[in-house]
Amino acid sequence: MIDIKLIREQPDRVQQNCIKKNDGSDIQRVVTLDVRRREIIQLVEDLKSKRNTVSQEVAALKKSGGDASALIIAMREVGDEIKTLDEELRLVEEQIEAIMLRIPNMAHESVPVGADASANVEIRRHGSCGEKEHRVDHIEISKRLGILDFERGAKVTGAGFGFYVGKGARLERALINYFVDVNTDIHGYTEMLPPFVVNADSCRGTGQLPKAQEDMFHAERDDLYLIPTAEVPLTNFYRDEILQGSDLPIRFAGYSACFRREAGSHGKDTRGFLRVHQFNKVELVKFVQPETSYDELESLVGNVEFILQQLGLTYRVLLLCTGDMSFGSAKTYDLEVWSPAEQRWLEVSSCSNFESFQARRAAIRYRDGGGAKPEFVHTLNGSGLATSRILVALLEQYQTADGRIKIPECLQSYCGFDTI
Repeated sequence: MIDIKLIREQPDRVQQNCIKKNDGSDIQRVVTLDVRRREIIQLVEDLKSKRNTVSQEVAALKKSGGDASALIIAMREVGDEIKTLDEELRLVEEQIEAIMLRIPNMAHESVPVGADASANVEIRRHGSCGEKEHRVDHIEISKRLGILDFERGAKVTGAGFGFYVGKGARLERALINYFVDVNTDIHGYTEMLPPFVVNADSCRGTGQLPKAQEDMFHAERDDLYLIPTAEVPLTNFYRDEILQGSDLPIRFAGYSACFRREAGSHGKDTRGFLRVHQFNKVELVKFVQPETSYDELESLVGNVEFILQQLGLTYRVLLLCTGDMSFGSAKTYDLEVWSPAEQRWLEVSSCSNFESFQARRAAIRYRDGGGAKPEFVHTLNGSGLATSRILVALLEQYQTADGRIKIPECLQSYCGFDTI
């Protein structure tokens, strides 16, 4: 969440940021509640001081044999008033927290202002977008080759699930291993294998709750959530902890299956792997000092681009506008691969700097030497990479005229074959 001091000092700026992010949060309501909260705290402090004074007077009267009954009644009334105010304070703080948890992060000054994806800015492009030529879409080619089965996935589970079969399963596993190896062996991330379910505190820490609750699979009996991305458990690894500044930056690379209800995807293209409820992804997460976080964001994007270039895929990098970026992000780059059969771009990675937004929610701080006061770290994350749409791009960009799929050279040793 953002710092409430910013709301106190610059409420109009925060409200304008909400508008730019297509968010309807009422910042003035927070201001009003915060004023009342501080009034209550002051009233309680004054009453407690008064109670202490009266208590001393009662003790003195009793010691001298005087009648302290009137003072005792007054002291009880003060105690009752304190209890009433404490209850009001609790309710006011609950209201403030409920609103604060839904206020979006402040967009960085370099982020373009726009209402939707049409205002995103293409930063660079790698490769060329060929015509359809002989290429068919990933659904048809995977049926011909017997490597993906969406019909039986729907039968066994439901729409939005699929089976990887034979060489399709081997290729998927190769992608996961390759992504992990590149990011750990070359880029220096620490490999992590996180839990695939998390508690509600973890979801609040990274911003999925309460804002995106409808998009998550919830096991009500255990009050646990299937993770939508490894970002959630990896970022919460240090929840409620104070790190040493000398240990930063810390960089994690973790594979997980990801589960999303896609509650807001009605009417969107849901064919094959274009939009699924379960997919595999290697997530990159960073904990860094504030002054380096934007350099780390550019480095994060570069790490993802390196893999796309090694795979030989046509891709582009977009800087998202305010209306298209996520609730918690201060700045986001999307990386998209080209689908020759669909003749459009498919998002495969989203790299974001959250600044202190997640760290404030999850209470992740760091302390430099010399007994300095702990400060909130900056957190970043990005897909490095999600496999489902990468697989779509591979099946379509690497098709041959005779209906086979060439395997990129960097994956061949992982697969054990060079064609499907």
